[in-house]
Amino acid sequence: MTMDAPVRLTLKELEQVDISPPVEEERDAVIGRSVTRLEDPPLVRGEGCFAGDVNFPRQLHMRIVRSQVAHGRIRDIDIDAALRAPGVAAVWTGKDVADIPPIPFRATTVKGLDPYCQPILAQGVVRYVGDPVAAVFAEDPYLAEDAAALVAVDVEVLPPILDARDAPGEFLPGLTTEPTVIRKGYGDIDAAFEQAWRVVSLKLSIGRHSGVPLECRGAVARYDASRDMLEMHGAAKKSHWNRDEMSRMLGRPPSTMHLYEGHVGGGFGVRGEMYPEDVLVCLAALRLRRPVKWVEDRRENLMATNHSREQYHDIQAAIDEDGRLLGIRNIFYHSQGGYVRTHGPRVADMSAGLLLGPYRVPAYQVAAHYRMTNKTPAATFRSPGRYETTFVRERLMDAVAHEAGIDPLEARRRNLIGKEEMPYARPLDALGVDVVLDSGDYAGLLDKTLDRLQWDRLRGEIQARRAAGELVGVGFAMFVEKSGLGPSDMVRLTVDTSGNLELVTGAGSVGQGMETALAQICAHELGVDYRKVRVIKGRTDQIPFGNGAHASRVTVMSGSATQIAARKIRARALDIGSIVLGLPQDQLTIRDGRIMPRTGGDDAGSMTLAQVAQYLHPSQKTSRGHDPGLSAEGWFYSDHMNYPYGVHVAQVRIDEGTGGVKVERYLVAYDVGRAVNPKMIEGQIIGGLAQGLGGALYEHFTYDETGQPLATTFADYTMVTAHEMPQVDVMITEDAPSPLNPLGLKGAGEGGTNAAGAAIAAALDDALGMPGAITALPVMPMRLLQLLAQRGKAQRPNSPNDSKGA
Repeated sequence: MTMDAPVRLTLKELEQVDISPPVEEERDAVIGRSVTRLEDPPLVRGEGCFAGDVNFPRQLHMRIVRSQVAHGRIRDIDIDAALRAPGVAAVWTGKDVADIPPIPFRATTVKGLDPYCQPILAQGVVRYVGDPVAAVFAEDPYLAEDAAALVAVDVEVLPPILDARDAPGEFLPGLTTEPTVIRKGYGDIDAAFEQAWRVVSLKLSIGRHSGVPLECRGAVARYDASRDMLEMHGAAKKSHWNRDEMSRMLGRPPSTMHLYEGHVGGGFGVRGEMYPEDVLVCLAALRLRRPVKWVEDRRENLMATNHSREQYHDIQAAIDEDGRLLGIRNIFYHSQGGYVRTHGPRVADMSAGLLLGPYRVPAYQVAAHYRMTNKTPAATFRSPGRYETTFVRERLMDAVAHEAGIDPLEARRRNLIGKEEMPYARPLDALGVDVVLDSGDYAGLLDKTLDRLQWDRLRGEIQARRAAGELVGVGFAMFVEKSGLGPSDMVRLTVDTSGNLELVTGAGSVGQGMETALAQICAHELGVDYRKVRVIKGRTDQIPFGNGAHASRVTVMSGSATQIAARKIRARALDIGSIVLGLPQDQLTIRDGRIMPRTGGDDAGSMTLAQVAQYLHPSQKTSRGHDPGLSAEGWFYSDHMNYPYGVHVAQVRIDEGTGGVKVERYLVAYDVGRAVNPKMIEGQIIGGLAQGLGGALYEHFTYDETGQPLATTFADYTMVTAHEMPQVDVMITEDAPSPLNPLGLKGAGEGGTNAAGAAIAAALDDALGMPGAITALPVMPMRLLQLLAQRGKAQRPNSPNDSKGA
């Protein structure tokens, strides 16, 4: 496959600019330094502005009345008592908003999903506990909550579907609860299995968990009739898409609606999607002509914000006598929940398209059964589709090693794609994009990981502890992530007359440090202090386009656009410097914000960027003949994602009496192509690991047989705290820069989550001395006690030779 050029220089002015990088030694290296984050001062001073901090005069407060049954037909909703309650301005049910279209999903090649989208208030049927059935608007949040308790909902209870593996039922007349089956594959899968020396088969499952942000969701809407402008505060992640789609739903031009992003107390994929509540506050601001505020409580967050994961896989591998893969066949069931939300089938699609990871697989066939269930709707959560399939694939590789009688690490080595094969094109797609692994040295990273661990010494320590009766084990998992989702991104960069820079971007900030990363890239290209770069983000009134913050795309896409804009500013500044200083451009450079001769120069022989901006100010005669202002836009285009990769290693100890697991040590090795700010990447990895460990050992949304959620408080939904976090060693490498962008960048936000479940499962197998024992996540103490009972107390401890790392 021929790779497209990573940058399409389509803007007329950009065609005149040399974007080749300046000589590296001319600049202080800003990229690659762990500089202090720009975002943090207001947060550590307690001066942040979250959705809950936004208030307007005369505002109303919204409270949602939610279904108390998992599946049922609405017979009646009595709102009379609520309307008579003190301070109540309005109460809406489904009939009051029947003219508003359901919430759409983003573009997908999968057809037939539209009837499954969620209305902003239930229309005759409820499909999960938490489904919005009415909205109450009152003078303060307490009055709204009191009035909401007076709304009486009469529902005819229908049998719920709670397991995606059950036979599909009726969703609507003529439509079943299986909207689609996503099929992908290549090669002669039947021949692969016919020729196989052995066939390895596993049944595996991943539980339901999600991102649980520090700040629950919130939205504040205000309509300014004097400007005919509708505003929504509390946006995140996909502000421009949300603006455009909400405008369409409300029948307004997008130019008459603006979304504002403040500080966000954690995103993780679940914050910033378009939910019913976002549309309701905006509609209410228009209809009631008063600002409307809504902030969910934690119980709502746990039962109404997007869940994720919950898949059931029936997977087989055909192998030869050396443990090499001949083919993989997989059938899995994806539990979507009550409705199709904004992500559509993306998680199931990525699971099907990205399952194979770093391994060479001659033939592949997958069928993903995308099914509706009467649970909270599901969507993306950090490393969606990859957390699930890395667990499945790495469990399969451990089973292949056991079947072939070889070391689990050797089984992986024999199947890894070689660095000389890059770029490696698979006949698959994910998110509508062909899967082309752009660069990587998978075996090389594995070697570095073993060196970092001092592997032989570690095995000796484990052997000694087992001999003393401890249940300890080590597990490995290898993975490939995806990042840099296109198709485009733009920024606008301006140098003002003081020499400070303003960078306006349509990317979103959900705590990942994007302001600092973009400022570093800008400073690197222009030879300025990164602290002089002010990043403006999360405001649709400031920039017409934006793709937000998702899919580990910001550093790759927005960073590359920033580089292009900065190089255009650099070229223009050197042009003016050449005129003023009387030297050819190729004899000039920019250092410390100053244009000067390459051979050096004093103040009399140089010119600052501030002076260039003053020279080009339209009030100056010198600006004549030039476009006014020192400003530029940068557009970056990419037709393919890029693929960072890594290795997780977990060391665990099982308490034989309680079944409790202590993660004693953890290593994440991750190749990001080029690290803009290593310390921020390390923080991203450790934070992601905490969420990955949660899904492996603690976090689980459970339901009873009627569909009632059993985890709606932190007493039942158990999250990782600092006490449970192990010592984490992070090894960031830059061995395989991406050829798809000028800086070689790859995303880093999801690598700490991706392989955590797989590594923990392998380590628990190793500690138990029972290959293949762990087949489901999360692994709760009761399950380990059952396995320990099977193992038998009289069994002798393992030796490290029984399982070398998996």
